[in-house]
Amino acid sequence: MKNLNNNLQKEKIRDWLIAAGLLLFVFVLIFVLEQILPRTSMLFTVLKKGAIYALVAVSMNLLNGFTGLFSLGQAGFMMIGAYTYAVFTIPVALRPAVYQYFDGGLIQFAIPVFAAILLAGLVAALFAFLIGLPVLHLKSDYLAIATLGFAEIMRALFQWDKLGVITNGSNLLRKYPVFRSTLFPFFVSGICIALIVLLINSTYGRAFKAIRDDEVAAEAMGINLASHKRLAFTISSFFAGISGALLAMFQTTIQANQFKSAMTYEILLIVVIGGIGSVSGSVVSSMLFIACSEWWLRFLDNNNLMIGDFRVPLLRPGFRKVVFAVVIMLIVIFYQRGIMGESEFSIKGMKKFFKNCCKKIGKKNAAKNGGAK
Repeated sequence: MKNLNNNLQKEKIRDWLIAAGLLLFVFVLIFVLEQILPRTSMLFTVLKKGAIYALVAVSMNLLNGFTGLFSLGQAGFMMIGAYTYAVFTIPVALRPAVYQYFDGGLIQFAIPVFAAILLAGLVAALFAFLIGLPVLHLKSDYLAIATLGFAEIMRALFQWDKLGVITNGSNLLRKYPVFRSTLFPFFVSGICIALIVLLINSTYGRAFKAIRDDEVAAEAMGINLASHKRLAFTISSFFAGISGALLAMFQTTIQANQFKSAMTYEILLIVVIGGIGSVSGSVVSSMLFIACSEWWLRFLDNNNLMIGDFRVPLLRPGFRKVVFAVVIMLIVIFYQRGIMGESEFSIKGMKKFFKNCCKKIGKKNAAKNGGAK
């Protein structure tokens, strides 16, 4: 038993070292690409937005996949984080130009970028804690409807003119600090996702999984259901708030209308495609989702696309979304558990995957040879 535990510990350490090595390689690769390619390249847009969506998808997976709470309020918490970051980082000298209808706004100071990002997560977590007190007694679809309603109420509230001295009403928030390098969102998202993984592998993470699998059994084992659900909900919202701050930096302007329920559905779709209960699946599917929707399928919107002398029919603005929806439907139908299922990227998993592939190829070859005889 002791040897088995030692081997498992060594495998975990090896997987962490490999993950750290891969992350370092990605950072170096991005740095090199930034020196070679123009900053306006679509590749950097996809990488930045993909990193931001990876964080919010993993935060939703913590709640939906690992704790079994079906929440649809992620866009609302992202909005709170985005507004918190923007409000507290706009330089004082530029506030009259931003809050031109509200006499420069109520807040007349600015804080550093990293402090604002942390504050964005904390404010979102505070809202989640307060909202969680009544709504976490609900289950399944009822919880989803309640959290979705909260997000819509917050979106309307942030556009209310009475709060304009803080939120700027229905006007844009702008002129706050933004990131220039693709490394920044990767750095922040990487640290946050690593913290979520550590939480999932801790005793709290095991308690979350126990609640997901069987609430009655978890309570019988001494797990405080209300406390752990509230903790998962608050932590998930904290990281959603940070991703909202990063999205504000990416978009350079913020308005409440950008955080509609469609954003939550996109995040949920990313989680389902990647695998409910898989962190690495959420990261991979985020990159694929953003790459397809923002880059790879954009040629489908060109109604003048020519192949030689032949004009491709059907193509027109918006056709990309139709094809993208069909592709997603096919993925969901044929990969019902997502790309990764509940598995995570690991050397052991990769070996198992390649071994299964080799077995399948071997069986097919044997069947062909047998048929030839």
